[in-house]
Amino acid sequence: MKTHLLVFTGIIALILGACSSPDEQSELKIDFEKYQLDNGLDVILHQDKSDPIVAVAIQYHVGSNREEPGRTGFAHLFEHMMFQQSENVGQDQFFKLIQGAGGTLDGGTNKDGTLYFEVVPKNALEMVLWAESDRMGYLSNTVTQSAFANQQNVVQNEKRQSYDNRPYGHTSYVIDKNLFPEGHPYSWQVIGEMEDLFNATVEDVKAFHDKYYVPNNATLTIAGDFDSDEIKELVNKYFGDIPGGEKVTDLKPMPVTISETNKFYHEDNFARTPELTMVWPTVEQYHPDSYALDFLGQLLGSGKKAPFYKVLVKEKKLTSRARVNNNSSELAGKFNISVNAYPGFSLAEVEDAVFEAFALFEEEGITENDLERIKAGLETQFYNGMSSVLGKSFQLARYNEYAGDPGFVTEDLENIQSVTIDDIMRVYEKYIKGKPYMVTSFVPKGKVELIAEGSVDAGIVEENVLDATEVDQSQIPEDEVIEKTETSFDRSVIPEIGPDPEITLPEIWTGELDNGIRMWGIKHDELPLVRYTFEIDGSHLLEDLSKAGTASLMAQLMNEGTASKTPEELEEAIDLLGASINIRARDEAIVISVNTLSRNFEKTVELVEEMLMEPRWDSTEFVLAKERVINSFPRNKANPGFMASRTLDNLMYGDNHVFSVPLSGTEETVPGITIDDLKAFYNNYLSPSLTRFLVVGDIDKERVETALSSLAARWEKKEVEFPDITIPDNPGESKIYFIDFPGAKQSVIQIGYIAIPRSHPDFYPADVANYKLGGSFNGIVNLILREEKGYTYGARTGFSGGSVTGSFSASSSVRTTATFESVKIFKDEMEKYREGIGPEDINFTKAALLKSNARAFETQASLIGMLSDISQYNRPHDYIKEQEKFVRNLTIDQHKELVNKYIDPSRMYYVIAGDAKTQVPELKKLGLGDPIMVQL
Repeated sequence: MKTHLLVFTGIIALILGACSSPDEQSELKIDFEKYQLDNGLDVILHQDKSDPIVAVAIQYHVGSNREEPGRTGFAHLFEHMMFQQSENVGQDQFFKLIQGAGGTLDGGTNKDGTLYFEVVPKNALEMVLWAESDRMGYLSNTVTQSAFANQQNVVQNEKRQSYDNRPYGHTSYVIDKNLFPEGHPYSWQVIGEMEDLFNATVEDVKAFHDKYYVPNNATLTIAGDFDSDEIKELVNKYFGDIPGGEKVTDLKPMPVTISETNKFYHEDNFARTPELTMVWPTVEQYHPDSYALDFLGQLLGSGKKAPFYKVLVKEKKLTSRARVNNNSSELAGKFNISVNAYPGFSLAEVEDAVFEAFALFEEEGITENDLERIKAGLETQFYNGMSSVLGKSFQLARYNEYAGDPGFVTEDLENIQSVTIDDIMRVYEKYIKGKPYMVTSFVPKGKVELIAEGSVDAGIVEENVLDATEVDQSQIPEDEVIEKTETSFDRSVIPEIGPDPEITLPEIWTGELDNGIRMWGIKHDELPLVRYTFEIDGSHLLEDLSKAGTASLMAQLMNEGTASKTPEELEEAIDLLGASINIRARDEAIVISVNTLSRNFEKTVELVEEMLMEPRWDSTEFVLAKERVINSFPRNKANPGFMASRTLDNLMYGDNHVFSVPLSGTEETVPGITIDDLKAFYNNYLSPSLTRFLVVGDIDKERVETALSSLAARWEKKEVEFPDITIPDNPGESKIYFIDFPGAKQSVIQIGYIAIPRSHPDFYPADVANYKLGGSFNGIVNLILREEKGYTYGARTGFSGGSVTGSFSASSSVRTTATFESVKIFKDEMEKYREGIGPEDINFTKAALLKSNARAFETQASLIGMLSDISQYNRPHDYIKEQEKFVRNLTIDQHKELVNKYIDPSRMYYVIAGDAKTQVPELKKLGLGDPIMVQL
C-alpha cells in the first residue's frame, strides 16, 4: 500500500476550510475524465493508485418516480432481478463471481435512481465490466417466470421486514400519499404496494427495463488503480455494442404546495410509545433555497443549542431527541420533524411544544458562530466522503446524472458556503412559519387518546398473517428456455482474472507512555485526516450487575461538558474544529473515538484530555441520559429482533450473568443508578494501564507522543482487579422458545449457543469454516431461504465474540406462514454441513477470503479496526499473513473437523419471535418438544 497526499490534479479546484485562516485552508482537487460512447453511455474515469483496487458504479436515472399507480415497486423489483442472472452470467453467479474474486457488490434504489456497484482487486476489473455490461444489455431474456416469481416473494418479505413488521413502519406511506397529489411520482413508496408486487407480470417488468435500463440513461464511473488507455478499450469492448434506447427525458421539478393542515393517525401494532411526524413541502435538490433549508434543519434540531433540544428534551422532557431535517430530492422536497415521545405524553403536547421551539428560534435568532460551526464540519465531511474509491465513484456518478456535471461539487460547495443568516430566516418565513403542514400520529394499539388534536384515521389496512400474499412457484415450468442475443464477440467466455496484486501490509509503529498507555499507529497521509481511539478495557465486565448500565451511562455523561465547559460550550468547541469526539461503552471497553483534520489533531487531544480528566458530572444531563435509557425499554420490548436476541443471550448465560444483561442495563437496574455510582465507576475502573491508543492518519509518532504528553503526566495508574467470569455449558439437547408478537407479519429466528471467544486461536478458523454455510450472500442458508424459497430478505450464520466469550448464531426474518419450514431448513442445513463440503465450495471460500485482503487497508476506519484487533487480542502485526496461510492450506478434512467441533445444531437454543397463535402449533412438528413460551 502506497502512502501519499491524495491530490486529484486537474479539473475541479475546491477551496474548503471556511473557518480557517487563508494559510490554513486546504485545497482539494479532483481529477476525472468524462467521455460518452456512441450509444449514449456517460463514462467517468478517476485514477487513484493508493491501493490495488477498483470501484465500478453504474447510476441508472430511474427510480420509483418513473412508475405509475397500479404498477409501483418496479424499479426496486428490477434491482433484485439484476442480481439474478443475465444471458452469459448464470443464476446466482453475480455474487459468486465477484465475491470469489475478493470483491464486494450491492445495489440500491430510491425515488430518483438505481445504483449498482462493485469494489474488487484491480486484477478482476475486466470481469466486473463483462458482468455489468451483460446485465445492462443482455438481461431481458433471462427474466423468466420462475426467476421473477422468486424475487416477487423476496421483495414482499423485504417490505414486511422493513415496513410492516416494525414500529412506525407505515409513516412515510401515510405522509407521501397525502402530501403529494394522486399520480405525483412521490405519492407512493419505493418498495411499492403489496398488491402491485403480487400482480406484476414478466412483460410489465421487461418493458420497464427496456425503456429505462439503457446506456443513454446511465453513468458508468470507474475509480481506482487502472491504466487509462486499457480501461477505455475494455469499456468500449463490453459496453459499446449495447444499443441505446429511446431518449429518456429527465423529469422536471414538481414541488407541491398544500392549502390546509391535514392530520392522520394510526394505531400501531408494534409501537409502545407515540410518535409525531410533521412535514412541510419544500423545494427540489440543488434549488438555491434547499441549501438554506438544510442549515435550518441543523439549527433547529442538532445539538444542545438547538431550540428543539432546549424545549422538547431539556425543559419539557417529552423525548430524548427531535429529528429535524430538510430532504430535497430530484422533483420536490420535504422539511421533516419527527418526535418519538416518552410514554404518558400525548402528541398534542408534542405538537404544541414544536411551535414553542419555533418561537424560541425566532426569539434567539442565529449567530455568525452558529453558521461557522456548521460550515466547519463540511471540510471533514467531504474528505471522509472521499476516503474510498467507492465513495468518489458514487459522488461523481450522482453529480453527473442529477446536476449534469460530475464537477458540480465545486458549485455545490460554493452554494453551501454562501448560505447566510438572512437566507435561513427567509426560507423559514417562506416555507415553514405559519404554513400548512402534514401530521401523522402513530400511537400504541388502544391509545387513540394520545393522537394530535384533529387527526383522522389514516386507513392503513394490515396484512392478514394467514393470508399473506405469495406468488405460487409450484406450477411454473423449470425448463424455461433463455434465448441468446447475437453479439460481435463471444460473451459467454468469462474474462480471466490476472495475478493477484501484491499486498503490502501497512507499517505499524508502537510505543508506551510513562503512565502505561500503550500505543499503535499507522501513518496514512492520503488525506489530511486523523482518526484515533482510546480503548479502556473493562466497561460492562466490571459492573455490579444490580446496577447494570452504569458503564454506559457514565460514558454518555462524559460527553456532557467538562469542569470548565458547559455541555453547550464543549459541543461548540468540538464543532468549531470540524471534528467529532464521542465517548461510548462497549461490552469490554470504554471507547473514545475522534475524527479530525490533521491540522486540528492537537486541539482535539486537548479537548479529549479535558473530557477524560475533568468530567462535569452535570446533574441535569444525568437525569436526561437516565430518562433516555429508561424510556428505551418499552420500545425495545416492541422490537421482535431485539427481544429474540435478548432471549437468546439470557438462555445461553442464565439469569444474573454479565453476558445475559444488556450493556444499557434493564428496567430493574437503571432506575436505581445514581450519579455517585457513575463517579465511583470512573474513579475505580478508568486507568491508563488498561488503555490502548490507536491512531491512523496524516501524522507521525513523534507528533502523537508530544500531543499526549500532558495526558500522560496527569492521568495516574490504578490497580483494577477483573472478576472471574464463568462461562456456562451449552444444553445437552436443543429446545425451542417462542416470544409472542400477536399479528406479526414475520417471524424473527435466532438460533445459537455459546462458542469460542475471539481471543481463541480457533476463532478465525471456525469463522472461515462457517463462510459457505452463512457467512456471505452465497451462503447455503441464504441461497435456499431467499433465492430458492423466497421466504426472507436475507439469512446468515456466524461467530461473534470478544476476549472472554463468544457465540454462534443463525438468524433470519421470514414470512410468518413460512416459519416452520424456515426453522427446519436452518436445522437440516447445519446438520448436512457437518457431513462436509466439496472442492468447489472450499475453493470458493479460499478465493473469496484470500483475495479480499486487497480491500482491507484502504480506509482509516478499516485500519483502526485492524489495530484494535492487534492490540486487544495480542496479535502479531502481520496476523493477516498468518490468516492467509491458514486459508491457503485449509483442506476439506480440516474444514469438516472445524464444523463438527464448533457447529452443533443438536445443542442449540431455537428462539422465534412472532405470532404464537398461528405458529406455535406448527413448530411442535420440529422434533424439539413443545415450544416454551417466553414472557415479555
